[in-house]
Amino acid sequence: MRPLVVILLLAVGSGALRAGELDATVTVDTRHVQGTGNEATFEALRRAVTDFLNEQRFTDLRFARRERIRCTFYFNVRKYDPSAQTFETTLTVSSSRPVFDAAYTSPVFIARDASANFRFAEFDKLEFHPATVDNDLTALLAYYAYFVIGVDLDTMSPLGGSDVLGHARDLVNNARSLTLSAKGWRPFDDTHNRAALITDWLDPAMQPFRRMLYTYHRTGLDHMAENPERARVAIVEALRLLAEAHDTKRLSVLPQLFTECKADELVGLFAGHTTAQDRDFIVDLLSRINPSKNPAWNRIRDGK
Repeated sequence: MRPLVVILLLAVGSGALRAGELDATVTVDTRHVQGTGNEATFEALRRAVTDFLNEQRFTDLRFARRERIRCTFYFNVRKYDPSAQTFETTLTVSSSRPVFDAAYTSPVFIARDASANFRFAEFDKLEFHPATVDNDLTALLAYYAYFVIGVDLDTMSPLGGSDVLGHARDLVNNARSLTLSAKGWRPFDDTHNRAALITDWLDPAMQPFRRMLYTYHRTGLDHMAENPERARVAIVEALRLLAEAHDTKRLSVLPQLFTECKADELVGLFAGHTTAQDRDFIVDLLSRINPSKNPAWNRIRDGK
């Protein structure tokens, strides 16, 4: 597991600390555009995005190669125009973090972006300059890279990702002149788009949600191997913070995104491992936040 404070580079030229922040796996799903004869372009896109995410340094933090954040970028290509070299895709981004002293990684973040549209040609080289945001694809990738890193840091220390998430907010402000992916950058076009997501995350009213991430992971999950009972108490306290965030800002999508991401994990943590009274409390709380997952929450109540 990464230490609470990411260690800065101690020795110039140390290859172990030259890696970027991410360990990204990229998939380009072209089942809806098969038979177009553009397989070389699709594979070039996958390689270019993989190289960009894993080799680009998005922050001044230093991660050893084994400490990089595991994440996936899944492009579902809905439409490809070879003459204009434009892609219309739905992008799903997810990340996970290791749990201390356990052979288990916990899902942390998932987002689905239905307006991840961009232009790409087979031999394009992807470059990103924060001060000049002029490319839809690299802007998309950098935005979600900032998000993955910032959210991961939020799980490691209270509000620990604020600076990095601020870069995502700045990128949103600088990307509004982009055209192909424009819908995601405009703050009032969609309550679930890129602009809305980062605004929600950095809203002071949602600080209980962000503190919940730290309590859930660092004081809860990371102590499961050492003291499961105490760890579950901490996780219940985290769920109280989740409920507080939900009650404070009912229109926020963040509590729902969290419960979507964590449903199976929560079932495993509490089904059959707490008293019936505690399970009832947990289920009532989660059902209030995300009733669409009631089949999962009922498994907690049933203890199986």
